[in-house]
Amino acid sequence: MADFTNSQVMGVSFDIPTRYQEPQAVELDADGLVCSAADKILRNVVAVRKVTKPFGSSILAKRALREIKLLRYLRHENIVGLNDIFISPAEDLYIVTELMWTNLQRLIERGPMEDAFARYFSYQILRGLKYVHSAGIIHRDLKPSTILINNNCDLKISGFEHARLQGPQMTGYVVTRLYRAPEIMLTWQKYSAKVDIWSSACIIAEMLLGKPIFPATSHAEQFQQIVKLLGSPPSWIREMVTNSNTRGFIDCLPRCPRRSFADVFPNFDKEANDLLERMLVFDVNERINARDALSHPYLRLYHDPNDEPTVKETFDWSFDNTQTTVENWKRIVYKEVWKFRTLEVKHGNEMNMHMGGKPKEETVPINIVSTSDPDGHIMSGTEEFDDILSSFCQNFDSGEMTTSYQAESVTGSS
Repeated sequence: MADFTNSQVMGVSFDIPTRYQEPQAVELDADGLVCSAADKILRNVVAVRKVTKPFGSSILAKRALREIKLLRYLRHENIVGLNDIFISPAEDLYIVTELMWTNLQRLIERGPMEDAFARYFSYQILRGLKYVHSAGIIHRDLKPSTILINNNCDLKISGFEHARLQGPQMTGYVVTRLYRAPEIMLTWQKYSAKVDIWSSACIIAEMLLGKPIFPATSHAEQFQQIVKLLGSPPSWIREMVTNSNTRGFIDCLPRCPRRSFADVFPNFDKEANDLLERMLVFDVNERINARDALSHPYLRLYHDPNDEPTVKETFDWSFDNTQTTVENWKRIVYKEVWKFRTLEVKHGNEMNMHMGGKPKEETVPINIVSTSDPDGHIMSGTEEFDDILSSFCQNFDSGEMTTSYQAESVTGSS
């Protein structure tokens, strides 16, 4: 077996290959423990996140598969990149990505941000969202803590655990409340990628304010604050609300006119206010999309339609409707890890990006991890680890599957 070392970090057992050394806690939350670690091969520092017991249930295994597939598929400068992935002897999943210096939440805690920084970060958020939305994917949990920043002010969106394909019915339990669009609160089974635009606007306003734009302690209070700023929702929006209690609550609210953002936020740049007014709109048909927001005057300094890519191929979500056993999901996850290591880490691939306007002549390589060190020497243990995965997976296709799901169909990967 490939060599693994065990460390106790914040009371959590952390098992990683000898390639990664000196793990130090970065963050511990409901999604798992994230550590920084020194990469012996690339001679830099990376982020390693532990997903504990991913095969504890069918739901957890399917969630792990969804995240792995999305990280393999999404290849963009403003999306956190997948460097490596492995499964420990205890069958915990570890995901290795580039290490970012901080996140927007920590920066905002220092107080209002200078407009120049807020403008640059806003552009990068929307540039990443244009790419994600072009794949038909909704992030569904954008918030300052999922927006990562390095010391060069480069921004990357993370936190795709709750991402889904836009469909006719969507679950309502998404998006941290302070960044939740009104259509999720009111008509939670019907919403689109525009919920990410609303969340982005809340983040942009929070960067400039130094605090949340709708700092409520409940859904009712939050909706009241939204109405005080945007005015009462149109009557046709009320008619779309299927819950009678929710309709009654809306009817009980006093009628409010829409306020001018320039009056409410006089310290904001006038173009920032104009962009926010186009993003914070009840009517999703009138709410601006990421592509059009990028061409707004507030972002003119950075906007370049030839450098704001979309996906080349649509993401294959067919697995997401599959119902099968934990053991079968486990096989599929192992297969996915093996495919990443053999097809991408060892051989490389192209980024899943289509450039608008005139295509770029050069192929942009994935930011992958090589299996050899900078001097060309193969790292001991890597081949052995891959042999174990290969052995586990070699009879995968002959295994008894209860569905017709084809594990090999990963759009944009193999």
